[in-house]
Amino acid sequence: MKLISIVTPCYNEEENVAAVYAQVKAVFAALPQYTYEHIFIDNASTDSTMDILRDLAQQDSNIKVILNTRNFGHIRSPYYGLLQARGECSILLVADLQDPPTLIQDFLAQWEGGFKVVLGVKTGSDESATMFLIRKAYYHLIDKISETKLVKNNTGFGLYDKSVLQLFKEFNDPYPYLRGLVPETGIRYATVHYHQPQRRRGITKNNFYTLYDIAMLGITNHSKIPLRVATFTGFAVAFLSLLVSFGYLIAKLVFWDQFSIGVAPLVIGFFFFTAIQMIFLGILGEYMANIYVKVRQRPLVVEQERINFAPPEV
Repeated sequence: MKLISIVTPCYNEEENVAAVYAQVKAVFAALPQYTYEHIFIDNASTDSTMDILRDLAQQDSNIKVILNTRNFGHIRSPYYGLLQARGECSILLVADLQDPPTLIQDFLAQWEGGFKVVLGVKTGSDESATMFLIRKAYYHLIDKISETKLVKNNTGFGLYDKSVLQLFKEFNDPYPYLRGLVPETGIRYATVHYHQPQRRRGITKNNFYTLYDIAMLGITNHSKIPLRVATFTGFAVAFLSLLVSFGYLIAKLVFWDQFSIGVAPLVIGFFFFTAIQMIFLGILGEYMANIYVKVRQRPLVVEQERINFAPPEV
């Protein structure tokens, strides 16, 4: 029987972890040809999530738990959890149930059909229309500027064969953009479309900063276009400034007594060019920050405790 790994990252999900555990268990009860392990990796939750996970692990040996020493963020912890899986394939499934566990069966069917990667793609969402449109616009933007064709409306939810995860390990990336790794490798993948339900319990842990972090990580990992745009904009603005200065000079020479330059154009021009410089300094800073994180080669997470994992081989 093939072992399937389900990896669920969580942080302050006391209202959801028992529910996602029960739904995954129900799915595999209908799939007797497989055995499974359900790995929960917790980012040092401050509510009762860790206590609930300990209780679940005590009741069910299929449950494995990794407790981190602190919150290592929404990028590193899920990826680390995938790398700890020992199944023939692994499925990344968030704890808030917005990625339906019922799709596990569809993922496995595609995997048995020969695909090493199967990705869940959102066709719609019960979240706010504004947020869905913003996300859709971002995916469209990054698809246009990326050097590799990324999968639109995929959040990382999907199935990854153990051979693919072994390849990811060889990348040794301390801050990976999971959504871009599969297209970057060129591995053939299948997609399963679904409508994302609304979160029913608890509140989302994604805020403006986390969403911005993911967006910038995707851009800096897969495109040099923003840097080129900064360069081209600099040339264009310099040329425009030269034209405007010649225009003012000619106007002053022709209409010496009537034409007054005034302070307003100087003030407006100063703030305009300063704003452009700050924007592109920020873009440059994002690339430098990405390089800084990678060259430090810090571990993805530091574990505090493991539950129900087999002892390491000596």
